[in-house]
Amino acid sequence: MNKKSGSLSVMCVLCILVFFSCKSNEANQDLKPLYAEPLTAEEALKKFELDPNFEIQVFAAEPYIMDPVDLAFDENGVAYAVGMPDYPFPPKPGEEKGNIRALLDLDKDGRIDSSIVFADKLSEATSILPWKGGLIVTAAPDILFLKDTNSDYKADIREVLYTGFYKANSEAQITSLRYAVDNWIYANNRGQAGEISAPDAPNVSPINMQGADFRFRLDLKKFEQETGPGQFGQTINDWGHRFFTENSIHIQESVIPWRYTHRIEYLKNPRAILNISDHDPIMYQKSETPYWRQARTDARNVNFKKQGSKQIEYARDHFTGASGGTVYSADAFPKEFYGNVFTGDVAGSLVHRDVLNLDMQSAVYTAKRAAAETDKEFLATTDSWFRPVGFTVGPDGYLYVIDYYRQHIETPMSIPDSLKKDMDFMRGSDMGRIYRIVPKGKKAITDFPKLSEMTAAQLLPYLGNGNQWYRLQAQRLIVAKQDKTVTDALKQIVKTTNNSLERLHAIYTLDGLQALDTAAVKTALADAAPGVREHGLILAERYPELAAEIGRLALNDPSTRVSLQATLSIGNSKNKQLAKDILLQVAEKHAGKNSWYKTAVLSSPEGSSTAFFKALLDRQTFFNGFVPDKGALIEDYSGIIAARNNPAEVVTLLKQMDALTVDPQWKYAIVKGLSKAYSTGKIKISPATLKELEKLKSSPSKDIADTVAKYLKIKEAKK
Repeated sequence: MNKKSGSLSVMCVLCILVFFSCKSNEANQDLKPLYAEPLTAEEALKKFELDPNFEIQVFAAEPYIMDPVDLAFDENGVAYAVGMPDYPFPPKPGEEKGNIRALLDLDKDGRIDSSIVFADKLSEATSILPWKGGLIVTAAPDILFLKDTNSDYKADIREVLYTGFYKANSEAQITSLRYAVDNWIYANNRGQAGEISAPDAPNVSPINMQGADFRFRLDLKKFEQETGPGQFGQTINDWGHRFFTENSIHIQESVIPWRYTHRIEYLKNPRAILNISDHDPIMYQKSETPYWRQARTDARNVNFKKQGSKQIEYARDHFTGASGGTVYSADAFPKEFYGNVFTGDVAGSLVHRDVLNLDMQSAVYTAKRAAAETDKEFLATTDSWFRPVGFTVGPDGYLYVIDYYRQHIETPMSIPDSLKKDMDFMRGSDMGRIYRIVPKGKKAITDFPKLSEMTAAQLLPYLGNGNQWYRLQAQRLIVAKQDKTVTDALKQIVKTTNNSLERLHAIYTLDGLQALDTAAVKTALADAAPGVREHGLILAERYPELAAEIGRLALNDPSTRVSLQATLSIGNSKNKQLAKDILLQVAEKHAGKNSWYKTAVLSSPEGSSTAFFKALLDRQTFFNGFVPDKGALIEDYSGIIAARNNPAEVVTLLKQMDALTVDPQWKYAIVKGLSKAYSTGKIKISPATLKELEKLKSSPSKDIADTVAKYLKIKEAKK
């Protein structure tokens, strides 16, 4: 080859390379990145679509806050935020980066311009609560108390209040601290197992948290399980009613507290919580579906189809990352927003609003969409990095939105390895925002009363404030001071104020001061507000002389919620005969109309006693006409009798069953309850019981005969 032809060949090759390089660049320019890039806080503001009555402002952003998961204002209005930068990977011991920052607005323009690390090296801290000049902190396996004693915004006291909580998964740890009107502090535990103890109470036996949430009172040195399980988000309304979020279920209500559903040993799987949404699981998302989620969903749906399953998974517009539900109980928003619950969905980059309704005939709330949001959300954005993990209502009455701001929020363990290779789960760990939502045209409020410097008497007017934040702070501070000089004033408030919430806070402030008496509780039992009567009943359990009044409300109160609480409360009465008589009447009057009464009756010692069924038979009215809810009560009752494993009780029940000459469905309910209990294989059946069951094989009721025959066949096969 000569030089000329060689040069020509080289030129041809170069031209070809340039051509394909240009084509490749053009293709790369047209190729959309798998995942979006972050926006500045100011850019992110422009992407929000919000209810037109409001505007959204930046309260804090990086570098003053990073990876925020909770925000709380102390009694003087100083904001503290929890940072959780380690997520989603558990930190190595000694390398924890969790922190709490005091957020400062030095120039008073409404935006944080300085922050000080209040505490660092925390193990996955998730929530905080102001307490006695410091902060209570959930940081599994502990609940801590941190306090700054020299006013430099840096904690120099660190105490472990409780320890033993589950630690393995940061999405299922102890979190969501909330101080309620009843002076208890509540926390979500996701039902995780753990043996919880208090270092300053070494003589108190640890409690097992399996299946439960947690509550405690530091002033009384009490701690116990609470109904759950809630996950990342808990809110408690004016009347002490708890609601919590759990991923795809964006709002559940805790209807019956743990202390009732677990006061007898053999009440199995008591119904205590409820999904109260009438519009689950739909949400309206503006952000794009992440590549990994669509790919995973498509693959799963292919597998479902191959398996012949009708199950369908959705990649968007369905709640999957509900978080931080918070009730709005303040007076800065229009009145129609009071009592609404705001919940984020971190996967959908949106904020959902629920309007809660509790009518007099219902024991539970209903969560509905607002009329203006039937096909949209209160707030949504096209910015897929927006991760609204929680909310806080501040002393200004505004709603603060805590934005974790990450490219990815999903835990890696739920994503296939083939998709994870293109994902950086720590992308955005140096970022984070907190927004403030205000009515349009409203400016930031930067100065607040210093409640910590007030006397108990000066704090009293705040018990009737239009913002729950002030009511709770004032109550907490008065109780902490233990200044009983305000006792008479509090009793006057209970009697004279027209503000029902002020009456409720006054009652529980008296309780916290150990100054409550029968007269104040009796006044509460006759209150015009159902919520005050409900709490009057809880407190009346301490006063035996009020048992008859509790019974009256159980049977006659026009509010189902109050009547249900009275039924629960009478079950704790020391007057056993009165309790049994009231529970019998409740079963006759209410059990066929509302299934919650079943649990209320059966959870009590008298309502699950061997004499209870016989008394129902003797009264004759309960069994006049079979209805499913009454049948369920009898079925669960027989299950309790079986679980107690007292042969004489079971034989007596089966013989009493013969007296049921009415609808055979009653007998079938008894047999079903016994069969379910025995089918677990944990109960050894006595010969006398087997003899009675054998008789039922020839029952004219096919349901009864088949159920008994099936059970006996299974038992025979196990020999």
